Amino acid sequence: MSASKKTGPTKDERRARVSEIRAAQLRDDRRRKYLTILIFTGIVLALVVPTAFVIANAERDAAAVEQAASQPIVGERVDDISTATHVAGDISYETREAVAEGTLLPPTGGDHDPVVQNCGFYAEPIRSENALHSLEHGAVWLTYRPGLDDAQVARLSELAQENPYLLVSPFQDLAADVVATAWGVQVELDSAQDERLLPFLERYLQGEQTPEPGASCQGGIGG
Repeated sequence: MSASKKTGPTKDERRARVSEIRAAQLRDDRRRKYLTILIFTGIVLALVVPTAFVIANAERDAAAVEQAASQPIVGERVDDISTATHVAGDISYETREAVAEGTLLPPTGGDHDPVVQNCGFYAEPIRSENALHSLEHGAVWLTYRPGLDDAQVARLSELAQENPYLLVSPFQDLAADVVATAWGVQVELDSAQDERLLPFLERYLQGEQTPEPGASCQGGIGG
């Protein structure tokens, strides 16, 4: 008796099986593609949405500072500067007698040294004679009481890094913890976080009060 002959899948069955495998592969590929898109979208949203909020908040804050700078700044004092001659040597701005007569400290203008004080942050006092030359070029000078707490000093240092026409240094005998001075104008501030500080910088860094706008605040003395 002869053995029965085994037969394999027919050609049509093989084709059907290949089609099923390909369809399954395509489904898997689509799932992976959709999953990749979802993951990528989630990552983008996780990055973009907070960034968008940060940008929106920054724009809103900048607009608020600009609006405040367009208004009179509370406590601001304007000084009448009658002379601005370059003078070699020391100039007496800061005597207690002068303060008693109403002179602002630091001085806001007047005769000054021919060499500018390089703008930036200083941990030690600087000469008013050189600082005034920087103010003449449109700098703002932020002075703070020696011994001011580290967090406030760090904030002032950050501002100096952000603004190429900003001077920051300690100063003796200030009437407030922080005093902001531009050429011919000054305001006493309660702290480095005083809400008037940024509007003052917005208004007076290279502001209309500058006798020589655009002149350099580098190339002089100081680190």
